Amino acid sequence: MIFLRSLIFNILFYTTLALSCVIGSVVGLFSRKATVPLWNYILMPLCCSYLRICGIKIEIRGRENLKQEGVIYAAKHQSAIETYCLSSYITKATFILKKELTYIPIFGWAQHFYGMIAVNRSAGGATLKKLLKEAKDRMSKGRPIIIFPEGTRTKPGLTTEYKPGLVFLYQNMNVPVIPVALNTGLFWAKNSFLRYPGTIVIEFLEPMPAGMEKKEFMTELQKRIEAKCAELNAESAKKYPHVQIILDKNKKGL
Repeated sequence: MIFLRSLIFNILFYTTLALSCVIGSVVGLFSRKATVPLWNYILMPLCCSYLRICGIKIEIRGRENLKQEGVIYAAKHQSAIETYCLSSYITKATFILKKELTYIPIFGWAQHFYGMIAVNRSAGGATLKKLLKEAKDRMSKGRPIIIFPEGTRTKPGLTTEYKPGLVFLYQNMNVPVIPVALNTGLFWAKNSFLRYPGTIVIEFLEPMPAGMEKKEFMTELQKRIEAKCAELNAESAKKYPHVQIILDKNKKGL
């Protein structure tokens, strides 16, 4: 049953996503500004609504910490789903993503018109300067920034080194950072065809104020995100039998 539900979901989701990219690209040719509400209020909510086919629900916690401008969101990255659904709640946000994604025909065009910030991770110091310039531009237009500090998807229960891009923005933009914890990888795993039923929890934590010392900021940010993710994993393991198996395999490196 999980396989069949996953098959139906994947067909519907990726077909709708492909059509959405075409629509977004066409609209973007005439009005880049119009692509933001188009994606965030119509296209992405439609794509994410298919999760119900797999028995997946999305629960948002910490809504009182949500801010729609003048802030950076630092989110744990476990699955593709947060890249699709976060903008439904942070409705003017833009993401920082690796430049290679913009090379994908149609999909990359849609990202460009939406106003994503593409980063060439092999360009060294020049990358940070370009990142800061574009982030300030988006922020000046009332668009908060979403960044994944680890720079890649990480399996639930694991963590990798947080990259310098976030702290560079934090030090140079003088805005608060809102940590985001989640458990998405337990239900939509990296490079997996299957989608497991359960409740995806995305929790917006208390904002970290601007002006903290670099090391203190990074240590506290990682501590908050990883501790809350561990809580969400433990909570999920009590409700859904498959979760503990996934966490044990990840811990063993399987």
